[in-house]
Amino acid sequence: MIPQTTAPTAPARIAADQLAALVGSRLCHDLVSPLGAIGNGVELLQMSPEFPGLAQSPELRLIAESVQAAQQRIQAFRLAFGHAPRDQRIGRAELDRLAATFSAQGRIEVRLEAEGDFARPEIRLVMLALMCLETAMPWGGRILAVHTAPGWRLVAESERMKPDAALWSWLDTDRPAAARAPGPSEIHFALLAEAAPAAGRRLQWELDESGAEIRI
Repeated sequence: MIPQTTAPTAPARIAADQLAALVGSRLCHDLVSPLGAIGNGVELLQMSPEFPGLAQSPELRLIAESVQAAQQRIQAFRLAFGHAPRDQRIGRAELDRLAATFSAQGRIEVRLEAEGDFARPEIRLVMLALMCLETAMPWGGRILAVHTAPGWRLVAESERMKPDAALWSWLDTDRPAAARAPGPSEIHFALLAEAAPAAGRRLQWELDESGAEIRI
């Protein structure tokens, strides 16, 4: 009697958006450790009696500030580009730290008006929206992020904006087929366009020469 064999089970498939998010989480996770080690090394140099005056040197201060800014930016990337489980919550203190990453370079000032804690997918949308506003403000400006009962309202003001309607059209519900593909430094527009409906949210936006607004 010929033994029966069971057909091999097809391997589970991961959706493209989930696969991209997992890759983003992995990259950010692997970058956090070496950045932390560099930061610890800088602190040891600052405290070492063998190098008097080194802690006050402009060179070491520049390194320390750059490492801190990179650490903050990686945390923002992890939330914006990484896996966002629905059962994880983001508290106000962590939200303040994440918003501070946009102010670290001194060009953009971000102010939050929000209370309580929020689901991680919701804050992912806010971070992606902040990145979109940041792209439109290469010369700096101010952003106010307000949490309201329906969702979020993010308002940007600047003396000089960089309006790009073709890029911003990615945030339209009925995106025109002619919308230009975003470059690597603009990928947050496409990610926000995909993440919002997946989270059951709708986007609205306005953009002109002196400011911009995104409503979630």
